[in-house]
Amino acid sequence: MASSASEPAPEGRRPRIALTTYYQEGSWGVWNSVAAIVPGAYVEAVAAAGGTPLLLPPVGTDAGVLELVDGLIVIGGVDVDPRFYGAERHELTSSQPSRDEHDLALTRAALERGLPLFAICRGAQILNVALGGTLVQHLPDVNENAARYQPGPGRYGRVAFRTAPGSRCRALLGETAESPCYHHQALDEVAERLVVTARAEDGTVEAVETTAGGWTLGVQFHPEENRKDPRLFEGFVRVAHEHARERDRSAGSADAPHREDTFTP
Repeated sequence: MASSASEPAPEGRRPRIALTTYYQEGSWGVWNSVAAIVPGAYVEAVAAAGGTPLLLPPVGTDAGVLELVDGLIVIGGVDVDPRFYGAERHELTSSQPSRDEHDLALTRAALERGLPLFAICRGAQILNVALGGTLVQHLPDVNENAARYQPGPGRYGRVAFRTAPGSRCRALLGETAESPCYHHQALDEVAERLVVTARAEDGTVEAVETTAGGWTLGVQFHPEENRKDPRLFEGFVRVAHEHARERDRSAGSADAPHREDTFTP
């Protein structure tokens, strides 16, 4: 399952990386209104790794747009609505079902196409639900140490974890690593098409990967906030670039030679 993504990035045009977005109240200038929002840390991490970020708001969902990009990042956010995995709502669950539908549709389409997929925090939960898995709706109910994963409003916790041998996580991060985190939910029953490739000391699932098909990695933590450790974003962008090159070769794209002379990681 290990990936060659830990090798230096190839030259060529910058991979186009789609990111899902929030859709909620925002402000700019003198205005306050509903807006499509992505925290800057995500787009900065993609750009720093050599990708071109493209935003996909949860309005007018069209999974066909994935044909135009080289990779998909499903970002963090509010809880996944429990109706999507057949559970009753916990009193502390807060969801946006329209965003769930958007993210689930894009995640399933990316998996079907073999498009490189990087799912972060809520994104990892979406990935698991999209493939038939379930979630723990409030982790402190079953794990007395779980409050540290979300220590307070707007305050990231920090999690240390161990990666599985032969995994993409191990290839990119080594045997152990740590990262900022912010969640009160977690993966419960892991979908059959996924394998757990990192866990915290208390057993909380910190990463999952697909067992077949394209490059897919879901992480429960927030690597975009780990500014001094860009390895996951760099590895993902390298894989997206290789995916684009292979797709261009397979399609006999006339502009592939032109595309391969401008990529700068």
